[in-house]
Amino acid sequence: MELKTRRLRIRFIQEADWPSLIEIWSDFDGSPYAQYDGPHDLDPESAREKSAQWEMTSPGREHMFFAVCLGERMIGLADFHRTPEGYECGYCFHSDYHGQGYAKESLSALLKWIAGGKQIRFTAGTALKNIPSVRLLQSLGFEKVGEEQVSFYKDSDGNDICFTGGLFALDVPARNRKEIVNEGKN
Repeated sequence: MELKTRRLRIRFIQEADWPSLIEIWSDFDGSPYAQYDGPHDLDPESAREKSAQWEMTSPGREHMFFAVCLGERMIGLADFHRTPEGYECGYCFHSDYHGQGYAKESLSALLKWIAGGKQIRFTAGTALKNIPSVRLLQSLGFEKVGEEQVSFYKDSDGNDICFTGGLFALDVPARNRKEIVNEGKN
């Protein structure tokens, strides 16, 4: 599977992508938003195993993991996990490529490809203090449908460090083939 947008190439993650995963996760772990996500395992062998597992899993469409590439360079990743209503999605992009529309361009293409003209619900969660992520979801048409208290880390006393996470949803209506073909002509 490969999607091409105006500037990007999107494909399933492959085992050989493990060094790029480490680079993206290491960059993210140094950001102020890392506190709002679970820790990433930066061990090369673990990253290689994870990317190999993702490569095998993705074509089944239950759990899909995508590499977002600018030329040959992997600049981000997106994942989609089947839910009863549709898919829950996540994403992470290297900070060198933030603010340039790459996340919106790639996620928009993936949402359309996965929906395939069928009625489907996409969900995503992000910390409400992660303003860039909230804005990205809103720009894609997601709406906040709830909030929850989330914790990935504990303080020195073993107590959860909590933050407020936003739950976002995008309901994509069913479309007929003619609408999809006409959209592709613009």
